[in-house]
Amino acid sequence: MLKEYFSILGGERPARHWVSSRIPAGCEGTESLPVERLWEIHDRAMESFQRCWAEGTWPEEPASPSLLEVKLQLARRMLRGCHMCERRCGVDREIGELGYCGVGTVSRVASMFLHFGEEPELVPSHTIFFSGCTFRCIYCQNWDIAMDPRAGSPADPVFLASALREGMRQGSRNANFVGGNPDPNLHTILETIIHLGEDGKHLPMVWNSNMYTSLEAMRLLEGVMDIYLADFRYGNDECARKYSDVKDYFRVVSRNFSIAYRQGEIMLRQLLLPGHLHCCTERIMEWVAKNMPDVYFNLMFQYRPEYRAGAYPEINRRPSGEEKREALAIAARLGIALC
Repeated sequence: MLKEYFSILGGERPARHWVSSRIPAGCEGTESLPVERLWEIHDRAMESFQRCWAEGTWPEEPASPSLLEVKLQLARRMLRGCHMCERRCGVDREIGELGYCGVGTVSRVASMFLHFGEEPELVPSHTIFFSGCTFRCIYCQNWDIAMDPRAGSPADPVFLASALREGMRQGSRNANFVGGNPDPNLHTILETIIHLGEDGKHLPMVWNSNMYTSLEAMRLLEGVMDIYLADFRYGNDECARKYSDVKDYFRVVSRNFSIAYRQGEIMLRQLLLPGHLHCCTERIMEWVAKNMPDVYFNLMFQYRPEYRAGAYPEINRRPSGEEKREALAIAARLGIALC
């Protein structure tokens, strides 16, 4: 489990983004090409990446333009009719229009530090918390930054790359992009990784997400992210709509987990919500057991009623001991090895 992640940390192979920076992608002047042509160049270069990654061989010299640079160009184009998440607001963020998340062209960082509260395989994790979110979870524990896209300071990719270097000197094992949610900040994240350059050769990238990412954004993440630290929260659309104001949840999120399963390695988080053992936790476990039985599965019991949870009496409590025991029994019955 997490074999590739540890091989990157151990210096046995480079991180995916480093390999992508060595994959040639067309000729000079790609900035002026239509988006359809950029996608063609991207997909052809991705074939080269996939071959290199599978064979364990890669060019030593950076390419220009590289696959990584074309990914950044495509992410910037997405700002003009934003569809970085599956809300697909379509707003033109370049001219100041704001969609559901409220994130503008310039990302904002609420905080950034070496995080020791993540899964043990990740810590210390250099975690960058972006402001704004694509969900409105009524029990959000980071509501102060998730619900306020104006929180924090403007994100400077050059500064963020410099901070990641300093984090590495202090012992960080990865770069962890979270929020809020990282989706609206894809362009900033890719530019930060490009500025990190050679220094990030053995620094794994972590996409810490609610997994309501658009298909196009998932294509851009391939060849960049090594770990998907990903929430699978609801086993049905009704609960997702009621508690997070999101539509078509299960189809989109299960689709993205299937994609991520092919692209990199997954650390799946399932937060046990009180009263939602069978409608959510059990259904998610059943899907996981059928579709990716060997995945890293973190069943989380630390739910506490935060933010506006008090207005929903059915979840205005912590999970009971009986719910926890039954959740563990369901995992055992389905053959899910909990981490």
